[in-house]
Amino acid sequence: MNRFKAVYIVEIFLSLLAVAGNVYLFWGKRQFWPIVIILLSLGWLHFWIDFFAENRRQKEIELKFVEFARTLVESVKSGVSIPRSIMNIAQKDFGALSPFLQKLAHQIEWGIPTRKALMTFSTDTNNRVIKRSVSILVEAEQSGGDISDVLESVVDSVINIKKMREERKASIYSQVVQGYIVYFIFIIIMLILQLWLFPKLGNLSIGGSTPGEFNLNPTFFSLIMIQGLFAGVMIGKFSEGTIKQGLLHSLILMTLAALIITTVKGSIL
Repeated sequence: MNRFKAVYIVEIFLSLLAVAGNVYLFWGKRQFWPIVIILLSLGWLHFWIDFFAENRRQKEIELKFVEFARTLVESVKSGVSIPRSIMNIAQKDFGALSPFLQKLAHQIEWGIPTRKALMTFSTDTNNRVIKRSVSILVEAEQSGGDISDVLESVVDSVINIKKMREERKASIYSQVVQGYIVYFIFIIIMLILQLWLFPKLGNLSIGGSTPGEFNLNPTFFSLIMIQGLFAGVMIGKFSEGTIKQGLLHSLILMTLAALIITTVKGSIL
């Protein structure tokens, strides 16, 4: 278990402890549920902070890898061997990629085969783009291809992939915003139905009978949560291309929805 996982467990424990204190102090009161939701959100806040930080780090690693690969292409084309080029280039500053490049250079210097060192390098970075690029390089080396040409093709491919990602993200930004707006409008409509329309309908007598009861609150809350789950998955999938990002959007939407509902109504149901 690493240090961060230990921190997550401690923070979740403290959050649950605070929830227990909230039960003792505010059980049955209007502010009980909003406080519960806020405390639980704080419990996993550190995890999401690290998640976003890792995403930013991986984006920097990809960007610096392109810079490294370009420099490597120029060095190889000038007649310097790949192992020597890597050892020379690794001395430069490549930001978040530097520790991995320095380890790669040390392994080559210690006599570890370049192919094996590159595979270790791609595994250490834990970056999909780098893993794919290194795999292509290794296959090209095994097949006897021109490494400088392959490197240049890899650089162009990575640049094109990044461009496509940015263009897709920019093109659907308005749709992401619309998705959030539509969801919150849906919440407002559900609250109006529960707090204003249905109570008025419940007070109407039909043919002299007892006023009807409209206890659909659990159903509406479930609908809002289900809508938040699937809306978030779609938003994340369209904007970032991964289900993981979609689940993050789902968590944000569902948490905000639960907080709004409990603050307005004073309860979940």
